[in-house]
Amino acid sequence: MLDRTVDFTELAVAGVRALQPYQPGKPESDLKREYGLDDVIKLASNENPMGPGARAVEAASAELGGAHRYPDGAAFVLRHALAKQHGVDPLQVTLGNGSNDVLSLVANAFLEPGREAVFSAHAFAVYPIVTQAAGASAVVVPANDASHPMPFGHDLAAMAAAVTERTRVVFVANPNNPTGTWLQAEPLRAFLEGLAPEVIAVVDEAYFEYADDPEYPDASRWLQDFPNLVVTRTFSKAHGLAAFRVGYGLSHPAVADLLNRVRQPFNVSSVAQAAALASLGDQDYIAQSVALNREQRDWLCHELQALGLQVLPSAGNFLCFRVGEQADAVYEGLLRRGVILRPVANYALPGFLRVTVGLPAENARFVEALKSELQA
Repeated sequence: MLDRTVDFTELAVAGVRALQPYQPGKPESDLKREYGLDDVIKLASNENPMGPGARAVEAASAELGGAHRYPDGAAFVLRHALAKQHGVDPLQVTLGNGSNDVLSLVANAFLEPGREAVFSAHAFAVYPIVTQAAGASAVVVPANDASHPMPFGHDLAAMAAAVTERTRVVFVANPNNPTGTWLQAEPLRAFLEGLAPEVIAVVDEAYFEYADDPEYPDASRWLQDFPNLVVTRTFSKAHGLAAFRVGYGLSHPAVADLLNRVRQPFNVSSVAQAAALASLGDQDYIAQSVALNREQRDWLCHELQALGLQVLPSAGNFLCFRVGEQADAVYEGLLRRGVILRPVANYALPGFLRVTVGLPAENARFVEALKSELQA
């Protein structure tokens, strides 16, 4: 009998062989099933605790009757609405199945073996994944030290120094996940000005709506000045549409054309397009979401600091805080109490946990559970 055993890992392309899958926050259903719990709150994935806006839900529901039809692959209406909002040509907009899809499109279009992508330590986990999958090399730049005003945030000077003739893409998260730290307009613009025009600069603004520093920039306003700039946004966070998977990129038309060449056809469903379009016009809902986040983020920060914990500055809808050597035990203990957080040791931040800003009752329950765990 022939031996038909095959090591399929060896058949995979080199960049994929060493990859580890992205690890999302633990689903509520998993925790209920594994721990026999009924009452669970999830503060792990930076979702909007208010849920989707009523207008988005109504628009999505109205679209379900046409579910047997393929969506508009060019997302004409949504793309033109986004272009109008940002004051750009519709040809500068690329739709993605979430903004991480746009990050993957950038890697597919511009990275290959022999090329490099530069990004900061403790930055979004998708950057190394898409880089390695494309066969390129990841250059991970040390972040700010713990004493910096933005501890563990992007060190732009170090990132600029890491750029070489092999660099094709630079990823900058602003604000950054999981630290919450952010970059102000002047240093970020200076960094972009220092890049060679053939280096694609991706500014990831997934948490844009939550940032309230007056010096925080809207990088989409700089597209005319930097043809090599790609700005990414998402409907998963402030818009409350994480399950619909809608994101987009803004760039020079020639760059957008290349991204659309590698974009999967029909990558954003009709239901998702309808929900995103309705949410885009529901600025009252966005304002309410942002106001709730600001109030509860400040409250959570105060409560965590009152427990003697270091809390990193955050412009997002989450807080990253240091627990120390007991972080794994605290995380596990919180799970047993029905509270899901996000451990971030895989972001080279051992000893830290990340908590999403939830509804007031959820935040209060988390704080009480955390107090009990720390005392235990």
